[in-house]
Amino acid sequence: MADLVFVFFDPMGQALCKRTLTIVEKMWASHSEKIRLYLAKADEAGSETDRQKVLMQIVQELCKRPGLNRSGFDMPTIYLPDIMATKPTRCANQIEEACIEISKCIDQTVQNALNTLENDSELLREKVENILSLDAQARERNLKRKVRGVGLSCLGIILPLSLLTMIIVANSTEQAMERHLGYLSIYIHQFVMPIAAFWQLIPQEYHLQFILLCVGFSACCLILSRCFPLEKVLVPRELKSFKMASEVLKDTIAQKKTMYSAYLRQSVSEEDFRQ
Repeated sequence: MADLVFVFFDPMGQALCKRTLTIVEKMWASHSEKIRLYLAKADEAGSETDRQKVLMQIVQELCKRPGLNRSGFDMPTIYLPDIMATKPTRCANQIEEACIEISKCIDQTVQNALNTLENDSELLREKVENILSLDAQARERNLKRKVRGVGLSCLGIILPLSLLTMIIVANSTEQAMERHLGYLSIYIHQFVMPIAAFWQLIPQEYHLQFILLCVGFSACCLILSRCFPLEKVLVPRELKSFKMASEVLKDTIAQKKTMYSAYLRQSVSEEDFRQ
């Protein structure tokens, strides 16, 4: 979509033909604030009186159209000066005003584009940061689930092993353990003997029930260790890409003023920029 629409009426041509005025009327209905009307080749319209007649004729034709009928038409006169002409013209040339209008529009468009760039970059950065935050939370939850799963798995494995060791130690003598395990039997006997004493406190008729209870508890622990599914998280390559994107967007937001200053340096002279 254009930011400005310049309509040039040629006093020597067919500027007021039906097709031209129809197009102008349709554009005026929806984009009147963007349309600028100019009398082109004003130096070829004759004397000042002739130019006024041309302007009045153009305004009259425009006012005949319902969509263009309004008061306060502003129609500057412009033309390209002939540097080879020997006779100066008294016609006012307002082409400089058209250039200023274009320059202002370009500046505003650049400013709007930079503002849009800043807003879009900020929006994208928030979305990227949100993705990274959700991924970090998911990784934290996965770590807790892994710790629970490993803990239950260890408990499910260590408990029956401890029970087996306790039964063996409780029913073996020190000499038998030393004969089969050597010097390790001393350390095993020291650590396991207190637990073996607990086994001996249990009445013999309840040994089977105790063993079944421990085995069942171990099985439950092993089953529960599988009941903590891990959430899907970003793979390292995706995580690296999102972090790089976040940094690039932060730099883009920070460089907005620098980019606009660079544009101004290209648009005006260095002396005017310092002023």
